[in-house]
Amino acid sequence: MKKNLPKISVYIPSHNYGKYLGNAIDSVLIQTYDNWELIVIDDGSNDNTSEIIKLYKNHEKISFLRTEGIGLPKVCNLALRNSKGEFIIRLDGDDIFDENILLILENCLSKNKNAALAFPDYFLMDKYGEIISIEKREQFYETNHMLDVPPHGACTMIRRSVLNEIGGYREDLGAQDGLDLWTKIRDKYEVKNINLPLFFYRRHNSNLTNNKVGILSARRKINIDSIIDKLPNFYPIIAVVPCRKNFDFIEDLWKSKLNDRSLLERDIETCLNSTLVNKVIVTCDNIEAKKTVEKYDDDRVEFYLRDSKSTIRSSSLVPTLKKIISKFDIDFKGITVIRYLQTPFVTTSILDEAISSLIINDADFSCGVELIEDEIYRKSPYGLQSIGNSKKKFKSDFDSIYKDSNTFSALLNKNIKKGAFTGSMKACFEVSKEESFFINSKRDFEIAKILLAYQKQNGEI
Repeated sequence: MKKNLPKISVYIPSHNYGKYLGNAIDSVLIQTYDNWELIVIDDGSNDNTSEIIKLYKNHEKISFLRTEGIGLPKVCNLALRNSKGEFIIRLDGDDIFDENILLILENCLSKNKNAALAFPDYFLMDKYGEIISIEKREQFYETNHMLDVPPHGACTMIRRSVLNEIGGYREDLGAQDGLDLWTKIRDKYEVKNINLPLFFYRRHNSNLTNNKVGILSARRKINIDSIIDKLPNFYPIIAVVPCRKNFDFIEDLWKSKLNDRSLLERDIETCLNSTLVNKVIVTCDNIEAKKTVEKYDDDRVEFYLRDSKSTIRSSSLVPTLKKIISKFDIDFKGITVIRYLQTPFVTTSILDEAISSLIINDADFSCGVELIEDEIYRKSPYGLQSIGNSKKKFKSDFDSIYKDSNTFSALLNKNIKKGAFTGSMKACFEVSKEESFFINSKRDFEIAKILLAYQKQNGEI
């Protein structure tokens, strides 16, 4: 009967987390809210997981499923199909609930009928269970007006009806399940965050979050897929590659060959490989660059001769952009992407993410950034004062510090019409250290050659 159905379905996916699994299950059993069911899914473990499961096999509120290494997204969809609650929440096998998490999140969603999901802050702990820090998200719609960072994939309570409506979890990516749900939900429903740490997230060498390359790849795929239907509203999309004769560490840096291609050739091809870009403009004060452009049998790419005065380091790029945009977007309704040729390890997927990040976040400007994880200091009357976030015990998402990666920037053309570059609302997307490698000397150029040869040897390109 419906009245006997649990209000909340909790599920625990576990692959070789036997040494942590008992603590995870116990943290559900001690909840102050008791109208729940628990589904434990052993995804092909070959450790002591089965022995742990035997300890709980007779509990009336716990059911057990076994799969053979199908991966987290498929496990999540299996849990969705087998769940009965109005709300559903995942607890990873190596994490732990606070005893009040179900009570507080259920209360939030029950009071806010238009909210599709709710998530809390959390304690970050090491593999031994020692707390490292408290991770806090600023309050949505109050102090945080840009919903650009998704909640943690686990320990987010979601209306099961909404999760079914959007088709559950994508199974083709293997990572970033939280971002996929976020992009599908946040524009259609309200979302709530609770500023209380209500679970313990364990960081160790086996975490999916350590797979940086896989995470970036999945994120970029999700973001592109989420804007396809919106793209026509932002046409034309123009990619501009600015280069110059002087003011770099060597004259005509754009000519320099990195293995078999010049920096300019590499950038033109990166831009032309994008299915989102309508026009590629190379702008340079040296007419010789036009010869490089003319090598390409593609009517999307053109050359624009810029004034030498505009290439001085202290000069703004805005006047040059305004002239280019006036020719190809007379209504200034599209998007321009700026490509910086001194970061040669970027890919077309990063260009596409610059565009998707701008559109997804309804921003005026978007740029690639690199997260600074080292300690940062500034001078104070009493010596050095830390302004970094690496040592903080209580951290907000506003504590993150980034630097411009000089890879791609995307902006609304209407900014340029107003004489501005960035506009007021600025979004960002993270790139890896390898992708943001910047050539600013002859030594850097030689290092880039070595890195490129290494990538080629290992089949990375």
